[in-house]
Amino acid sequence: MDQQPPEDQDGSAAGPLTCYRHPGRETGIRCTRCERPICTDCMIGASVGFHCPECVREGSGTGHHPAASRPRTLAGGRVAADPRLVTKILLGINLAVFVAVLVTERTKFPLVDDLLLFGRAYTGDPSAGLEGVAEGQWYRLVTSMFLHQEVWHIAFNMLGLWWLGGPLEAALGRARYLALYLLSGLAGSALTYWIADPAQGSLGASGAIFGLLGATAVLMRRMNYDMRPVIALLVVNLIFTFNPWGAIAWQAHVGGLVAGALIAIAMVHAPREHRNLVQYGACALVLVVVVVAVLIRSAALT
Repeated sequence: MDQQPPEDQDGSAAGPLTCYRHPGRETGIRCTRCERPICTDCMIGASVGFHCPECVREGSGTGHHPAASRPRTLAGGRVAADPRLVTKILLGINLAVFVAVLVTERTKFPLVDDLLLFGRAYTGDPSAGLEGVAEGQWYRLVTSMFLHQEVWHIAFNMLGLWWLGGPLEAALGRARYLALYLLSGLAGSALTYWIADPAQGSLGASGAIFGLLGATAVLMRRMNYDMRPVIALLVVNLIFTFNPWGAIAWQAHVGGLVAGALIAIAMVHAPREHRNLVQYGACALVLVVVVVAVLIRSAALT
């Protein structure tokens, strides 16, 4: 591949910088070795700054630039051959659960009753009991993250997962991205469990997606991208969240959004020398807050 000189893509001469491998993507980052502009999908962490894929391959083949031969993402994760693998798996799990719920919907034992955050209490039948987290079924905090009620619900969430999840997975690495997704979903479930009426039978599936939205805003700010698109998307989603009809569990959205943003801040702003401590510490802190909130709420309900 011919290498275009950096000056040909200089923002001062031809508008905003765009990735040399993806011309339609604006960026504020350059490869520290060849100085070509690179986007989040192309940048590979090095000892200083970021390298482009070509410089990494050259460094690996010649024995030079040992840091580049061990490529890392912006957050310090390993660069994967398929940067969307975890996103694809999560999308598959969501779709599989949706189909399973539909298949058992009209049977004697609908699967949704065993996966909802508050269990069968949402039916309003006092004899049903809570049958939920308060009764020790903590798994519902996780299973409710993968539930969707309507086709439009899962359609919007899966589009959000695909659009937001892929770039985040590439920028954070698989393990950190998965931790972000799951903890955002758990935070959404926990806030719903803390505040919501047990009779509403919350699904909580959108908490993780809002976590990805919050993390995307943090990442775009970190990369000096134009924030207007993500701000507009956030505003639109919050308008739908707090609609006057009250059909959406806003608690899951807010809990996921806040947790996702906080975790992402720790992921992309952690100092290199204490990166793991800051990142894993932030994840542990969110998990502790979730556990404490659930314990306190369970004590109040039982």
